[in-house]
Amino acid sequence: MVDHSEKSVAFQQARLKSERLRIVILLAVIAVVFVVRAVRTAATPTSDNIRLFVLMSSFLAVIALYEWLVLRAVDRALRANRILPRTLWVATIILETSLPAALIAFLPSAPIEQLYRPLANPAVLVFFVFIILSILHLNPAASQLCGFVAGVTYIAAALHLGWNPKILPDESLLDPRRIVFVYAITMVVAGFVAGAVAKEIRMQVEAALKEAETKRQVERLEHDLDVARSIQQSLLPSAMPVVAGFDIAAWNQPADQTGGDYFDWQLLPDGKTVVALADVTGHGIGPALLAAVCRAYARASFSGGSGLLAAMEKINTALSSDLKEGRFVTFVAAICNPASPRVELLSAGHGPLFLYLLGHDRFEKMDAQGLPLGISSRFDSDPPLCLDLERGDMIVLATDGFFEWANAQGEQFGTTRMEEKIRGSREKAPAEIIEGLYRAVLDFAGGTKQQDDLTAIIIKRSA
Repeated sequence: MVDHSEKSVAFQQARLKSERLRIVILLAVIAVVFVVRAVRTAATPTSDNIRLFVLMSSFLAVIALYEWLVLRAVDRALRANRILPRTLWVATIILETSLPAALIAFLPSAPIEQLYRPLANPAVLVFFVFIILSILHLNPAASQLCGFVAGVTYIAAALHLGWNPKILPDESLLDPRRIVFVYAITMVVAGFVAGAVAKEIRMQVEAALKEAETKRQVERLEHDLDVARSIQQSLLPSAMPVVAGFDIAAWNQPADQTGGDYFDWQLLPDGKTVVALADVTGHGIGPALLAAVCRAYARASFSGGSGLLAAMEKINTALSSDLKEGRFVTFVAAICNPASPRVELLSAGHGPLFLYLLGHDRFEKMDAQGLPLGISSRFDSDPPLCLDLERGDMIVLATDGFFEWANAQGEQFGTTRMEEKIRGSREKAPAEIIEGLYRAVLDFAGGTKQQDDLTAIIIKRSA
């Protein structure tokens, strides 16, 4: 089975840092052992103690030098962001764990009876220090190997000291020959216990690294979304068009950092102004990209001045080749003529459209004339509507995020409340009407989350 964490750069860095800590602790232990032995030798400077001190110091110096070299290799690997060869890990485990056996075999205490020398040497305890520190390898197999090497080398040291593995049936359980076996088995078992601990710690390290990586990814995503939002907001007009006889306002607020709604306006070659609103299915970064593409197609199509229907056909042809199945765009455009009260209106799947007639104090709802853009390569639509507005009349174009926003009881704001709010603000400027409508929706929602993008355009006849 492939261990995917072995290929993780973050895990390898964590493992190298853990190995660095292990080596530092080991060097500290070596220093403590040296000091303790030096003090003991100074306290009782017999020839045997001095001889043992010199030999032990030589052993410690060799292992300390090796550990220092490994430490340098670990530091270089950390700086270069690379891993150490597996052979180095294995060689280090075998060399380190063999050290106590060498001390037992070659530095026995002369006064101790030969049968007890494998048991009475303090170096036996060093085996367990290495086994415990092997946990910091963060590799269960390394700890198991450490325990196995400790048991084998301990048996080898005992054999070197003359231990006889033959055990008679009537011997006591406390017989030294039996206890040597017990020590060796205990070291192997300790290696497996350390391996279990190392496995658990490794799982915790991997979980922490995964959580940290997820957090970094979320932060990068949020940063990218903030950039996308700023770009998308910069594509919206910073000011509304000035058209004689009309007062026009528009507003947009996506449900997420980015959205699939947008509004735009464009001055046409014949002096007229086209105002457009689009709603791409869904919201988020994908629809935001499609909205930007749709805006570019619309600007290119309207710039030819060929009329609403012809421009809409061009936009649909371009979008239908880009959108995947299940994606579409509802699009509505209105052309205002400063020399006339007439407004041409064409909707591709966007509805309902609202017309408020001040003189009759009533709303008229209008359906879309054509299918949404991108559904078919062919755009089938009725001719544009021609609306002659009188002073105070309004065309309200809004996405369904307004009237479909629901409160905690699941009741939607609805078009009736929307009409009532606009009617109550009919004397105000379009920008104030939209602001009041948004506040009314917020009050109705009562704190429920905005689920869809909000975009609105109001075209009001002012003369």
